[in-house]
Amino acid sequence: MLRIGQIDYANCTPLFTLLREESCCTGYEFIAGVPAALNGMLLAGTIDVCPSSSIEYAYHPERYSIVPELSISSAGPVASVLLFSTVPIEKLGGCHIRLSSESATSVNLLKILLSLRYNCHCSYETARAGGAVIDDTVSALLLIGDAALRASGEVTGHFVYDLGALWYEWTTLPFVFALWLCRNEIAESPALKELARRLVGAKEHVPARLEDIVDTASEAAWMGRERLLSYWKDNISYDLDDRAEAGLRLYYAKCCECGLLPSVPELKFVTP
Repeated sequence: MLRIGQIDYANCTPLFTLLREESCCTGYEFIAGVPAALNGMLLAGTIDVCPSSSIEYAYHPERYSIVPELSISSAGPVASVLLFSTVPIEKLGGCHIRLSSESATSVNLLKILLSLRYNCHCSYETARAGGAVIDDTVSALLLIGDAALRASGEVTGHFVYDLGALWYEWTTLPFVFALWLCRNEIAESPALKELARRLVGAKEHVPARLEDIVDTASEAAWMGRERLLSYWKDNISYDLDDRAEAGLRLYYAKCCECGLLPSVPELKFVTP
């Protein structure tokens, strides 16, 4: 039984929907969680493969292999990684910022942008469960995933910055928020290779099937059908091509420049 971590965010719904529809999944166990939780499970060996925060690979490159051709990325606005601020971003120097606890990739991206692009040196705290709000103790709040999508339609009176857009404007490269990672112990197994083939097949079918997928997607109830379709079509990419890989390597290099990583890891892929 292959244990697959499933991120329960709207950005993953099309791929997982088609994987289940187009494949016999009796040999799979799907385990839901937010990125940070699934990262921990993958590292501990309690799941075998999942779409994992791209920074997780850099933290433990000796433990993982990357499933080729797959990512969760954006070439421009991503819509679901947002900074809500009480002041313009270039004036955040010396301010205190509250961070989502759900993804270290986006947290590090924010720190890179503030430090290297805006020359802002800030202090940070990680939000507790239920505490991801702006109050009098912080000047800005980073939200990701469905929480960011919900807040973007509800929060008023704040400056809102899309981190995918800020990265693309700065580098002209896509940003890879998540990679499909597997434990090295199963990287060359027939089961993993078959899953990889099915995932790539599902990815290729996503654009033509979005109108069908949205009709059964639970997220449409709170996002609205057209907004959800626009998010999938205009903001989210599942590709990992040469430009996305270049963006990933640049992100790791910027992490090193900011002292967030000791070195840039070599990208090690599952053999197709």
